[in-house]
Amino acid sequence: MSLRICRCWTFVLGIAIAPSLPASDWPQWRGPEANGTSRETGLPFRWSTTENVAWSLALPGPSGSTPIVSGDRIFLNVADGNDLSFWCVGRAKGEVIWKRPLGTGNVTMRKHNMSSPSPTTDGKSVFVMTGTGILKAFGMDGKEIWTRDLPKEYGPFGLNWGYASSPLLDGDSLYVQVLHGMKTDQPSYLLGIDAATRNNRWRVERKTAAISESPDAYTTPLMVAAAGGREIVVTGGDVITGHDPATGKELWRANGLNPSNDPYYRIVASSVAAKDVVFASSRVRPLLAVRAGGRGDVTTSHRLWSFDQGPDVPTPATDGAHLYVVNDKGIVWCLDTATGKPFYGPQRLRPGTYSASPVVADGRVYVTSEDGVTSVYKAGPVFELLAENPLEDMTLSSLAVSSGRLYLRTAHKLWAIGGGGKATAAR
Repeated sequence: MSLRICRCWTFVLGIAIAPSLPASDWPQWRGPEANGTSRETGLPFRWSTTENVAWSLALPGPSGSTPIVSGDRIFLNVADGNDLSFWCVGRAKGEVIWKRPLGTGNVTMRKHNMSSPSPTTDGKSVFVMTGTGILKAFGMDGKEIWTRDLPKEYGPFGLNWGYASSPLLDGDSLYVQVLHGMKTDQPSYLLGIDAATRNNRWRVERKTAAISESPDAYTTPLMVAAAGGREIVVTGGDVITGHDPATGKELWRANGLNPSNDPYYRIVASSVAAKDVVFASSRVRPLLAVRAGGRGDVTTSHRLWSFDQGPDVPTPATDGAHLYVVNDKGIVWCLDTATGKPFYGPQRLRPGTYSASPVVADGRVYVTSEDGVTSVYKAGPVFELLAENPLEDMTLSSLAVSSGRLYLRTAHKLWAIGGGGKATAAR
């Protein structure tokens, strides 16, 4: 169990309210539509360390944080020994434009470290969270706008394997969840923050009956458009909850993520949505399909289907009609989002350990193993493996897609894939 818990940097995936940014941007860890998909075409699907790579940039060490892209800039949460920092990199050539400190106190817990949360941007400001609880806002020029220290304000984080949730940016609000309990008696909570001023719009506690390690969650909140209006969906602590974005008030709750009341049922993979249907992962089984928009206890009334071969760490991807599920061993399924019935699966990718979440783009599914091999297979109801692309370095981060390129972070490099030539090293 403990060997797998540590891979807790996969975060939210779902059809959410997309930011008003260019389609070519990748403004958050799951892309412009917050569902792990890209509408770009003409993307590469074959590469190596020397072929079809535009450039590579040396990095000081591994991270589960996904790079985000806004305009001509890439942003990275970086760990280097005891230090945490935030990098801005030029998209065209891979040069470092600026670096800003995020504090000290980095620790490694198996493979996971305190740089795991992915940043987010609206194209004007960029927001970054660390596993130590430091939350900062920067201008695109690197000027710090504000900072907060959440453990100092509300008490230390108490997750067994360290904090790893990414912030959710929606309009002028930033949403941050802290779901914990293994190493603290402090309550779990959800914050709604004014993105311009750093001030709380609200803070609500999120109480559940989960015990021991089961209150811990490494997920990220998800914005869903439901029949009654937009809702923030939070998964963890054995339950799925929907909240009012204006007040944080809990609108509905669905049980069933931990049917045996297992004390070690922490949740890593985030929920994903197709329209108003939320696909909520647990610790493999079950994966539940629940319709958002309810009120009160919707465990029975809004539950649509369940699947007993869900993921542990990689967050699923959906194009609306298909749900692409990858487990830690590289076994993949494609499910009908309406019924939960498999179009195919189990299908095995190259044997290995898989922590990165799948990305769907240009009619293909891209899945990267911890060995740095990205398998590419056909999107849709029929499985067809198209390519296997090795980068020969440990990989924990999910792909980003922007302007005809793939950006893939390994332990020692950031790779810009696509461009047709030999690899060049950025300085």
